[in-house]
Amino acid sequence: MKVVNFIQVMDPDVTPERAKIHLATWDGEKNPLDVYLAGEFEEWQRWQTRRNFKRSFIISLIALRAANRWLYAGVYTSGGCEWRAERNLYYYKLLERPSCSEFNGRLVATFRRPGRQSYLDADKWVDHLHIGEILPERITIQEFPGFRIVDLAKSDLDLIVVQRLETWRTALSNVAGIYLISDTVSGKLYVGSASGEGGIWQRWCNYAETGHGGNVELKRIMDIEGFQRANAFRFSVLEIADIHASAEDILRRECHWKNVLLTSGHGLNAN
Repeated sequence: MKVVNFIQVMDPDVTPERAKIHLATWDGEKNPLDVYLAGEFEEWQRWQTRRNFKRSFIISLIALRAANRWLYAGVYTSGGCEWRAERNLYYYKLLERPSCSEFNGRLVATFRRPGRQSYLDADKWVDHLHIGEILPERITIQEFPGFRIVDLAKSDLDLIVVQRLETWRTALSNVAGIYLISDTVSGKLYVGSASGEGGIWQRWCNYAETGHGGNVELKRIMDIEGFQRANAFRFSVLEIADIHASAEDILRRECHWKNVLLTSGHGLNAN
């Protein structure tokens, strides 16, 4: 079924001719999916570099990691905008339409973005935007799933750290161990370790803040390609240890995993 037609069933006033589609993607500073999960998407969307919302309604879709898949974030009524000199941006008066909110964060659309365009007239693209699936519940960051299942995108790690999600913080701060960072662009791996107070949690907080955590090779990549390059990193746990384990024991286990995964000669470990 076509997304725009589905929205019309919920609210007949939202016709394609009166609607703009906003394809929300990375703006150079923030990932809109992280913003949405943090409950700040409506305010984030109000700030625009141009007069992008010249129609009565905005259908908001957020880019997901899978290609050509978009999360439906609701329909908003536009009450116009004003120039805010302090930020050098336009600020839109947007109001979410409750009639169209039942499937917020649940409906996943399939759509091939036309180039780099982010603001589309709905009537021109209605036939290309389809419902891919409807999730049983709104998308959220899940509770801590267990050490063997951890596989976090950098953006998810950032959100977990910012919100200090209790199950994650408790689990990761009470263990030392060996972790793995996978670069999804190059396919290369980095093996790291955490010991002492704060355990893996404290170490991963450093990655959330800097992107590289002080690691030479990761920092080199980011220096060349920019801070956003860290969004290609994924985080998992190879092995956990008692929080009171000695630093020497943890380093020995780190060396073991470096040898097994060949990360010193063929990966992102500098030594």
